[in-house]
Amino acid sequence: MHEASPTQRRRYVGRSVRRVGDRRLVSGAGRFVDDVRLPGTLHALIVRSPHPHAVIRAIDAGAATPMPGVVAVVTGQDVASMMQPLETRPEVPPGRVLRRYPLATDRVLFTGDAVAVVVAEDPYTARDAAERVEVAYDPLPAVVDPQQALEPTAPLLYPDWDSNVAYDWTIEHGDPDGAFARAARVISLRLVNQRVYAAFVEPRAALAHVDPATGELTVWASTQVPHTLRGGIAAALGLPEHAVRVIAPDVGGAFGSKGGIYPEYVLVAALAQRLGRPVRWTETRSESFLATNHGRDQIQYLRAAVAEDGTVLGLEVDLISNLGAYNAATVATRTALMSTGPYRIQDLRTRVRGVMTNTTPTGAYRGAGRPEAAYMLERLMDAIARELKLDPADVRRRNFIPADAFPYTGATGVVYDSGDYARALDEALRRVDYARLQAEQAEARAAGRLVGIGLAVYCEFAGPGWDSATVRVLPSGAVVVTTGISPHGQGEETTFAQLVADELGIDLEAVTVRASDTAITPQGIGTFGSRGTSIGGSAVLLATRQVREKARRIAAHMLEVAEEDVIAADGQFAVRGAPDRAISFAAVARAAYAFTGAPGGLEPGLEATSYFMPQGRTFPFGAHIAVVEVDPTTGRITVTRYVAVDDCGPRINPQLVEGQVVGGLAQGLGQALQEAIIYDRSGQPLTASFLDYGPLRAAHMPTVETAHTVTPSPFNPLGVKGVGEAGTTGGPPALVNAVLDALAPLGICHLDMPLTAPRVWRAIRSASGDGGTG
Repeated sequence: MHEASPTQRRRYVGRSVRRVGDRRLVSGAGRFVDDVRLPGTLHALIVRSPHPHAVIRAIDAGAATPMPGVVAVVTGQDVASMMQPLETRPEVPPGRVLRRYPLATDRVLFTGDAVAVVVAEDPYTARDAAERVEVAYDPLPAVVDPQQALEPTAPLLYPDWDSNVAYDWTIEHGDPDGAFARAARVISLRLVNQRVYAAFVEPRAALAHVDPATGELTVWASTQVPHTLRGGIAAALGLPEHAVRVIAPDVGGAFGSKGGIYPEYVLVAALAQRLGRPVRWTETRSESFLATNHGRDQIQYLRAAVAEDGTVLGLEVDLISNLGAYNAATVATRTALMSTGPYRIQDLRTRVRGVMTNTTPTGAYRGAGRPEAAYMLERLMDAIARELKLDPADVRRRNFIPADAFPYTGATGVVYDSGDYARALDEALRRVDYARLQAEQAEARAAGRLVGIGLAVYCEFAGPGWDSATVRVLPSGAVVVTTGISPHGQGEETTFAQLVADELGIDLEAVTVRASDTAITPQGIGTFGSRGTSIGGSAVLLATRQVREKARRIAAHMLEVAEEDVIAADGQFAVRGAPDRAISFAAVARAAYAFTGAPGGLEPGLEATSYFMPQGRTFPFGAHIAVVEVDPTTGRITVTRYVAVDDCGPRINPQLVEGQVVGGLAQGLGQALQEAIIYDRSGQPLTASFLDYGPLRAAHMPTVETAHTVTPSPFNPLGVKGVGEAGTTGGPPALVNAVLDALAPLGICHLDMPLTAPRVWRAIRSASGDGGTG
C-alpha cells in the first residue's frame, strides 16, 4: 500500500522543517483553556474526600451558601437529577458495567473522590466557601494492594459484585504445557511496574458556556479527544451532538492521561447549562495528583520454558492490573496482547486480571500497556542470559521473529505488519562498538567499579481505529487542512503541511492545518496511541490526492488536452512532452471557483474529505542500549551513554521524530530511576506533590544518541509507524538491565523500579552483608 507520488519532486517530506507555531508558544502567546476569557464566568472548585473508602452520611453547605459571591453548592444527589451517569464497560469477561456521576452520591472510593462542587464569582471565594462545606463520613475498610484485593476477605468496592475483579481474560495458544515438559530450564520472574503520574505542565481544565441565542453548548477542554468528549457530554446531558461543540485549544501535555471522558468535564458542562453562565474549572497541581488518572501499576509473573541455547520454547504470563476506583480500563489487555513482543514464541498462556482498589483510577499513559509488555520481556531475556551464561544480544537474536516472516501472526492473534529486529539491534551494537564496550566494562570491573550495559529490543502495536481529513483549496490557491485527530505538541500541523505541500507542489507557507474543534473538523477519533501520522496523515494524503486529481482534470480542460496528457509537478500542470504549455496551481484553483462554473462542466470547488481505516495496526520497534555506573557508597546511578535506534518507517520530519524519542525517554528513564505514586496501607497517598514525586529533571537527562532503521509498513500509504511511545517503551528495560548488569558482581539479580539511590544502596548493603533490604 505504501507508495509515493511519481510526478512530484519532494521538497519538504523527509526534511527537518521547523515546527509551525513554535514561535507563538515560546513567546508566551499560546492559548490554553485557562487563557480563554468569557464575560460573567463563574469558577468551580471541587470538594474532595479525605478518606479512601467511606459512606457519605451528610453534606452541610449551610455555612458556604450564604457567603457573598457564592452562586451554588452542588452535591452528588443534585447532579444525579441533572444528567445521566457515565458508564465504563470492560471489553473482556465478566463484562462489569461501572456507572458513576461526577460527584459521589453515597460512597467515596478513593482519597480525592469528588463529593461536592462550589460555584462562585471568583476562584478565591470558591476556595473559601469549599472549606466551609462540612461532609460527615462513616469510614470503611480500604484495600490498596491489588493482590490483597483479590483475597476473598478483601473489602469490596462494589457490594453487588462477588469480588473486586473487573475483568479476567486468558489467552492460550499452542502447547505451553508441552513446552515446559521439554524445557532444559524454567526461569521465573515477579516484576512490579509501578504506578506513575503523567506530570504534564498544564493540569486538566475545562470551561463551558451555553449560547443563550442558539442553545449551543461550547466546552473548551484540555483533552486529546474532542469528538469523543462531545459525544460523552451530549449523551450524559441528553443533548443532540450538533448542540455540543468541544474545542481543545493549546494543550500543555497529555501523554494519554487526557484521553477519554473525565467526569469533571461533564460536570462543568452540566453546571453551565443549569446556571446559565459560563463555568470554569481548573485543576490545582495537588488536585491533579489525587484525581487525574494514574498510569502503569501492574504486577507481572512470568515463567519461561527455555532450551539450553536460550531459545524460549513456551511462556506463561500472569498479569494483575491495579485499576484503582471507577475506571475499569483495559490497558493491561494490551500488555497481554503483546506478551511475546518481538520474539517468536507460539506456545503461550497469558492471563490478565483487572482489579479494583481504593486508589485513584488508572488509565492510559504514554504506551498504555505496551511499555509494560516490553519491560517484562526484556527483563526476561536478560534473566535467561544470566542463567545460561550467554550474551544478552545472542539470546535476543536467537528468539527474534525473522524479517522474512512478516506479516506475522503472533500467539495472541495480533498481526504484525513488518519488522527487522535483528537489524535494529545490530545497528545499536555497532554504534556502541559492543565488543570494545564489553572490554572496557571488564577493565572497570577489575578496578572495582560497578559498570553495566543494558539492552532492550521492543516492539509495540500502534495506530488503532480510523480517522479523517478534509483538504480545501481556496480560490487564491492557499490550502486549509482540517483533521479529525487532535494534535497537542506532536507536530502534525507541520508534518501534514509538508505532505500537502509536496503532493500539490506548492509552498509550505500556503498550507494551514486546523484541528481540535468539533465545529470545523470532520468527525474524528483523536490523538493517542501513536496514531496521528499513520492514520490521520494517511487521511490527509488520500484527500490531497483526490484534490490533485480533480485539479488535473480542470487543468486538462484549461489546456485543451486529454487528462492523461497532463502531468503535475512543482506547483503547475503541464502538457506531457510540451513543458512550455503549463498552467499554475493557483490558476486552476481560481478556475475551480469561477462564477460561471469550473471548466468542462465539472462540479465547482476544489476540496475532498477522506476517512482512512488501515487494514491493521503498525508495529514500530527499536533497540536501546544504556551504559551506567553505580556508586557503591551512595547507590547513585550515572547514565554514561544512551543509544536509541528506532524504526518508525519513513520519517516525514526527522527533527520531530527525534523530539518524540527524546521526550519519551525523559519519561521512560524517569520511571526507571525515580518516579512512583505510593499509598500507605490505609489508602492515603504519600506522593501528592512535586515535593514527594520526582520527574526526571533536565540536569539528570543523559545525552541521547538517536539513530533509525527504516522498515515501511504495508498498512498505510505513507508507510509510517508511530514513534511517540518509543522512549517510554525502550527506556525502562534498557536502563534497569544496565543497572542489574552493573550490580551482578555483587550477586544482585533483581530490583524493581524505581531504582532510586536509597533502594540501590540498600541492595548493595544487603548483598555485602552490612544490612538493609533490596
